[in-house]
Amino acid sequence: MHKMTLAQLARGLHDGEFSSLELTEHFLKRIEQYDEQLNSFITVTGETAREAAKAADARRAQGQAGLLTGLPLAHKDIFNTRGVKTSCGSRMLDNYIAPYDATVVEKMREAGFVMLGKTNMDEFAMGSSNETSFYGPVRNPWHLEYVPGGSSGGSAAAVAARLAPAATGTDTGGSIRQPAALCGVTGLKPTYGRVSRWGMIAFASSLDQGGVFGASAEDCALLLGSMAGFDERDSTSIDRTVEDYQSSLENTLEGLRIGLPKEYFAAGLDAGVAERVHAAIRHYETLGAEIRDISLPNSQLAAPVYYVVAPAECSSNLSRFDGVRFGHRCEDPKDLVDMYMRSRGEGFGDEVKRRIMVGTYALSAGYYDAYYLKAQQVRRLISNDFAAAFDEVDVIMGPTAPSPAFKIGEKSDDPIEMYLSDIYTIAVNLAGLPGMSIPVGEVDGLPVGLQLIGNYWSEARLLNIAHRYQQDTDWHLRMPDVFV
Repeated sequence: MHKMTLAQLARGLHDGEFSSLELTEHFLKRIEQYDEQLNSFITVTGETAREAAKAADARRAQGQAGLLTGLPLAHKDIFNTRGVKTSCGSRMLDNYIAPYDATVVEKMREAGFVMLGKTNMDEFAMGSSNETSFYGPVRNPWHLEYVPGGSSGGSAAAVAARLAPAATGTDTGGSIRQPAALCGVTGLKPTYGRVSRWGMIAFASSLDQGGVFGASAEDCALLLGSMAGFDERDSTSIDRTVEDYQSSLENTLEGLRIGLPKEYFAAGLDAGVAERVHAAIRHYETLGAEIRDISLPNSQLAAPVYYVVAPAECSSNLSRFDGVRFGHRCEDPKDLVDMYMRSRGEGFGDEVKRRIMVGTYALSAGYYDAYYLKAQQVRRLISNDFAAAFDEVDVIMGPTAPSPAFKIGEKSDDPIEMYLSDIYTIAVNLAGLPGMSIPVGEVDGLPVGLQLIGNYWSEARLLNIAHRYQQDTDWHLRMPDVFV
């Protein structure tokens, strides 16, 4: 069953090939058997999952089941889940039991999904390798000595090893697309505002967006349809009709205009990655697409802009974690100031502290205009570059990451080198655009991802473009030998 895509599992449940309980038990056994090697889960909710699966089978027996009823999935441990620990991969929230469900969790439960557990992640979603988690690094299923990418590395690794057929993630600067590329799965980051952020613990509020991981674009279409939609509880949620993302998957690509930014194929891109990406783009030409060279002239400024804006917003958002109301509190504080300092000092890891310090500095009196305001002005220039490009093309393509996965510990002592892992993905978040990563090959046994960037609200078109490629290839169906 674990070799089947989510869409195939949905059809199997509908046709009575297996029950939801059998399916859930199968994946729980795989988690028990393999996750000690991967460390992809922080919490496994076995008993709750079994009860939910039994209830799903009962609804199906009564003729009340929907398309997604009884399908298992995992949630990134950044989404609040009622009665279950929601840690954000941090010691700060190691003892936090969420009192409510995030909108994404609520909507997917109502759609019939069965939660297997909560996946590991970089602490407070800050990282590109899943090495900053309080619970230890996640390992890449394709090579256990390598990183899975981050911050949603636990979700990507769990889907790649088929410990779960699908998982949720969040993407602030590439945290769905980059781990999807490094783990050889399909990942989708929707347009900012398409998916509610209510109940998703905030890192950088103007950049964070929930999304999904699956084996295929068809899986992501199913998942997005269940989680998207307006939420009045989220002030950044957009009141826009949710499309039927499955209905356009088979549409022709004849006449599709693909833009290749020259900046994405310059120095710093691994030669093997470039070769696999160009091969995938050539395949799109055989499907009727037209290739055009374009320029995103301000793209080289995306990383410095991001690493001012994101830390500034995280400095504000994480100020609430002070040891007073919830979360970690130091023992025997001498006074209030000592409690604040030691609780935050003990609760946060090095990368979170680094970003809080940078953000606080950028927002401080005398530096706000020089750093934060200037970064926001350049952010507008980056957004304008995309707007101009989409006057000429329908989709932008390029590598998702500059290299395949790197070894655990290889970049831990060089934050700048680590930050450049997201060099091709960051600008998409700054502009609020939708993006995907699909597997298109391997380099030295490690997966390579192709990034698809669309104009606002073009998720259906991106899924269609990805699906048509996956109909002709099997990269998205391949599994690491150890986990077959």
